Formats: sequence, C-alpha cells, structure tokens
Amino acid sequence: MHDHAHAHDPSRDHDLDDATYDLLVVGSANADLVVGVERRPAPGETVLGSDLVTHPGGKGANQSVAAARLGARTALLARVGDDAHGRLLLDSQRAAGADTVGVLVGGAPTGVALITVDPSGDNSIVVSPGANARLTPEDIRAAGSLLAASRVVSTQLEIPVESVTEVVRTLPATARFVLNPSPPAPLPDEVLAACDPLVVNEHEARYILGDDAAPGDSPEDWARALLTLGPRSVVITLGARGALTADGSGSPVTVPSPKVDAVDTTGAGDAFTAALAWRLGLGEELPTAAAYAARVGATSVTRQGAQESYPTADEVAGQMEGQVEGA
Repeated sequence: MHDHAHAHDPSRDHDLDDATYDLLVVGSANADLVVGVERRPAPGETVLGSDLVTHPGGKGANQSVAAARLGARTALLARVGDDAHGRLLLDSQRAAGADTVGVLVGGAPTGVALITVDPSGDNSIVVSPGANARLTPEDIRAAGSLLAASRVVSTQLEIPVESVTEVVRTLPATARFVLNPSPPAPLPDEVLAACDPLVVNEHEARYILGDDAAPGDSPEDWARALLTLGPRSVVITLGARGALTADGSGSPVTVPSPKVDAVDTTGAGDAFTAALAWRLGLGEELPTAAAYAARVGATSVTRQGAQESYPTADEVAGQMEGQVEGA
C-alpha cells in the first residue's frame, strides 16, 4: 500500500460553498486490544483474562467515523501501519462512509492501545503510538490541498504537537479549526489562538489553566479563564451534565445532556467533538451545535464500544423522540 496524501489537485481553489469535505479530522488511529480481568495485576503478578477483543479506535479515527455516520462528508488524515490493524482501521472508516484518501500507510506499526477492564468497568490503558507518532509536519504540508478542501479541520493530541501546529499554519482562511487537547500537553500560543472552539473536559481544562491560573471552581470560571489564553471560543464537556459554551460575547451558556442509561462511555467525547465540528461547519451557532453534539454523545453511551456505538442522524432523532414520549 502507498502514501495517498497527494491525491487531491492542489491547484483547485475552494471556498466554503464548494468545499469537498464538511470535516477533515487530522489525528490518531489505534487498534484497541481489550481483555477483561477479574482484577488488574499487581507488579510481578500474572492474571488470566477473557478472550482478546480488537476494536478500531484512536481519537482521530473515532471522530472521523462518528461524523461520517451522522452524514457529514468526512475525511481522515492519519498514519497506520501496513498491517492487519491498519486494515481494520481503514475498513472501519470506509464502512462508515469516511474518505481515506489522506490515510498514509506504512513506515511503522499501527498504534495500539492495550486495555484491561475489571468487573466494575475500571480500565488500565497503555498506548503504543506507533505510526501516529510518525505523522509529521511534512505530512501535513503534503496534504495541504486536503485542508484547503475542508470547511472544518478537527484534531487532538494523540499525534505530535508540532504536527498540530503545522495544521494551524497550513489551514486556509476559510476553514474553522477545532481542537480537543487530549491527552493534554503544553500548547503553543498560535495553536490556542486558532481554536474555534477549544474543546476540553474538566481534567483538560484544569491542566491547561494550571493550578495557579484557575480563578474559581465552576465551569463558567474555567471557560472565562480559558478564553483569556487566546482561543476564539471554548466548549467544556461535563459528562452527564452536558456542556458549557463560551465565546466572550456574553455569559457562558450551559447546554444540558439528555438523560440516558449509560452502558459504555468509551469514545463518547470523540463523538461529541465530531458532531460539534460538523454542525459548526453547517453554520450553526456554538450553543446550538453543542446541544446537538450532546445528544450524539448521549446516544453513543447507550451502546458498547466506541466506533461501533456511534449513531446515525436518524438514530439521534429517534433517541430524542423516545425520550420525549417517555417523559
């Protein structure tokens, strides 16, 4: 298999109205290797587990699948190995309807997450980044035409920060940039300044603000403090409590999450961010887009797994209708 980053014609000049993609996700693709255990092993201890189950994962691949299943014209820019895990991830993208023209293949093994889950649902995870760590700034520049063909570009931090920085530098003026800084790491000012929005959970918000910079203990306080660091807008996800949006134009807006019976929260944040980015690209206001994204995230937690739990737009609508009827 070969690198495909040059498949688009860079001479084409796109604007928002004729963008090829609603959403380009630049990020990670991992194979999640999951084993159930009675208890997680202590140092030096061996425990027996369930049969190994392999799921397609990685924050980038998850976002791309989530958006595509909702009906967004979606592409993924990522690196996978020329191996069985890479083929699993490519198959998952294609099955969801995402374009894999930007997926570079070979040069390192596909990234892997080794996950043990105990009966209470607590897990321990070791991530081997593999090919994800080789998604370089040069790869981003080579895919410049792919960025130019996209309304919104979304990324995370399971790829090198310098590559995320290159996304910001390569981004056309017509495209909107969405960042979920997960796992959290120090961010250059130019990346923070491009975020519209910066999407964080409580842990990520506290990390970015630092112990000394947190001015208060409410999400509203965090949102205002995060805005002072430079992003154009901020969304803080609050799990079952929904989300908070802020863009500096007024008071932060709280968006409730539908009440659901959560079965598995794996990948729910990725589904939220993907749906948010897509709806913003359609022209929705930030609170409206976040409210839709909260419904998508809530629907996904009612099913097992990450990518396999992501709903279609019809399923999101059906979930909400059922909730109204059952109220």
